[in-house]
Amino acid sequence: MRRKLLGVDQRNLARIAGISVHALSDLESGKGNPTLQTLEKVMDVLGLELQTNLKELPSGADDA
Repeated sequence: MRRKLLGVDQRNLARIAGISVHALSDLESGKGNPTLQTLEKVMDVLGLELQTNLKELPSGADDA
């Protein structure tokens, strides 16, 4: 895990990213549903970049 590789504990990472320790703990354990803003804050502190790949829906699939 990048946080541990950098030698940063949860409390300090949460403080620097401006989120709660609880939110960070949930994020690291796969619980909860973080916003993109929260993910970007944490990833920025860790020196990471968020990338997404969007797939085009098949023709007619968006008519539902």
